Amino acid sequence: MAGITVELREVKLANKPPELAEASPKATVPVLVLPDGTVLEESIAIMRWALTQNDPEAWLSGDNTAIIEQADGPFKHHLDRYKYPNRYEHEADRGTVDHQAEGLSILREWDSVIAKAGQLSGAARSLTDIALFPFIRQFANHNRAWFDAADLPNLHPWLAGHLASDLFNQIMPKFVPWKAGDEPVMFGAVTDRVD
Repeated sequence: MAGITVELREVKLANKPPELAEASPKATVPVLVLPDGTVLEESIAIMRWALTQNDPEAWLSGDNTAIIEQADGPFKHHLDRYKYPNRYEHEADRGTVDHQAEGLSILREWDSVIAKAGQLSGAARSLTDIALFPFIRQFANHNRAWFDAADLPNLHPWLAGHLASDLFNQIMPKFVPWKAGDEPVMFGAVTDRVD
């Protein structure tokens, strides 16, 4: 959206190239290395940086920090444990937490926000919508039949709209995992900014 072209290095996390850890000790994706050597290691930081360069749809005007922090904190906590319960066996000592139900509770809050204007920060898509819908997509796809039956009358069409958008479809091609010596893969501006 910002019209910035980058060299894309697709990473398969089960087989991380050593160059990933050299760029960022956390060795998870995404990582953006800027020409001056600055390293951005979080999706939201990368999004905000790109939009400060060029923001043709004024997405930064819809940067709802509270909702984004809720998504990156409590919602992601429940999402990870809902999707990968075997990775978090140590939580058994704390009692049973229904992470599906806790995630749904947060989604209901967001459903109420969407009911007011159609998106999470107003009538038009913004940074908040673009930052959250991939997390919600993951939650939905873990048990799609259950999710589709959940009482989320505003969030369901909101998510479907983002998933059907030309923007989403243009950024989701499959890439071969990168390895040293590969020809650069340039990834850049979307061709149509209107959905």
